[in-house]
Amino acid sequence: MTSPSPEQEYADRRYRSPAGIAGGVLLLALAGWLGGDAVARGEGSTPWLALAGLLCVAPLIIAFTLRPAVFAGASRLLVRNPFRTITLPWAAVDAVRAGYSSEVLAGGSTYQLWAVPVSLRKRKKAARGGGEAAPADQTVAELQELAERGASREDAKGDVGVRWAYEVLAPAGAGLVLFVVLLVVG
Repeated sequence: MTSPSPEQEYADRRYRSPAGIAGGVLLLALAGWLGGDAVARGEGSTPWLALAGLLCVAPLIIAFTLRPAVFAGASRLLVRNPFRTITLPWAAVDAVRAGYSSEVLAGGSTYQLWAVPVSLRKRKKAARGGGEAAPADQTVAELQELAERGASREDAKGDVGVRWAYEVLAPAGAGLVLFVVLLVVG
């Protein structure tokens, strides 16, 4: 996180799912353990199949657990989802909402916020207790406020940018192709 500059009222903010990160680390450890065992003790084509499987599975685990993040700055919102990165200048953001999932509406499109999971159980508990809102609702309200404040900034204007995450897709695809080839060749 950076410290605020004189023209910036707040520091850049980052939102991630701690449970997603913990689950990703555990899944990577499990895949590494099982794959490493297959490479070390396997015979024939088993070690090669295990390596190809790891090459396919590891990027997908990373994509769905460790990669998702939302970065809110003074002039834009950056949403990093499993397979895409979306750059949304605040002026392009129409709304931020949370229903069954957290979403940003911009330019007639809806983008999911994978890093801000909605817990219906926490939402019901907050409603029963009459206390604070659920964490996802707090985050969405905060992002909506930032969008409203940032929309008037001159550097917050522009088009929505969407970039595919080839750094995830390429190794996963290569691992899948290699795995299928090794299965067919036998």
